[in-house]
Amino acid sequence: MKDNFSYQSDKYAQFRPTYPDALYNYLLSIVPARDNAWDCGTGNGQVAQVLAQSFKKVSATDISRQQIENAFMHERIDYSVQPAENTSFPDSSFDLITAAQAIHWFDFDAFYKEVTRTIRNKGILAVIGYGLIQLSPSLDRVVAAFYRDVVGPYWDKERKYIDDNYRTIPFPFDEIESPPFENTLEWTFEHLIGYLGTWSAVKHYEKATGRNSVDLVHDELEKAWGDRETCTGRFPILLRVARIRK
Repeated sequence: MKDNFSYQSDKYAQFRPTYPDALYNYLLSIVPARDNAWDCGTGNGQVAQVLAQSFKKVSATDISRQQIENAFMHERIDYSVQPAENTSFPDSSFDLITAAQAIHWFDFDAFYKEVTRTIRNKGILAVIGYGLIQLSPSLDRVVAAFYRDVVGPYWDKERKYIDDNYRTIPFPFDEIESPPFENTLEWTFEHLIGYLGTWSAVKHYEKATGRNSVDLVHDELEKAWGDRETCTGRFPILLRVARIRK
C-alpha cells in the first residue's frame, strides 16, 4: 500500500471533499447489523466519523501516522496505524468494511483475503471513491487540461483505476447493483485551489521540478471563476458493493 498523503495530512483534512448523506443511508439500509465497522485507508477519518454516528464501534486504520494524528476524534472510533492488507483484528469482526478513495493503493489479493477473514457472515464491503470535479464548462476545461497535460505524467499508475470509475478493479465477490450517487458541494475559489494542491500528482510534480504546478494555472482558473463568491462543484461517486457470505 502506497502512502502519498502523509506530507500534507493537514491540507488533506481541510480540502478533500466529503461524501453525500444518501450514500451512507444506502449502506446503513443493507448492513446486517450496526455493531462494528472498519474504515480502511481512513486518512483523516472523514468516513469513520460519519459511521460512528450509527455504529457502536468503528475501527479506522491507515499506514500514515501523520494522517491519523490529524484525524477527527470520536469516542466510538478506534484509530490505529495498520496496513489494510494485514491487521490485528479478530476473525469475523465487522458488519461493514469501507475503503474510501483508497483501494487503488492496496494490494488487492491481500486486502480481499483480509476482508474475507475479518468480515461477518453477510457483511457488506463498500469500495468508494470519486471522480474528477465538475464545476462549469469554462472551469472544467482548465481543470481537465491541468489534470491531463500539466500533472498528467506525474500521476501514479494506480490513478487509472479512478479514471476507469473503479470498474477495472478486481472485485471477486457477489456484487450488489447499487444506485448512482453524486456529491454536490459549494466551494470558494480558495477551496478549489487548496483541493488541487492535495493531488498526489501535484506533489510529484513539485518534487521533480521544484515548482508548484497549481501556480501555473492559477490565473487561468481565476479568470474562468469570474466574480462569483462560490461555485457548485459536483463529484461523481464511484461505488462497488458486495455482500460477503461465509
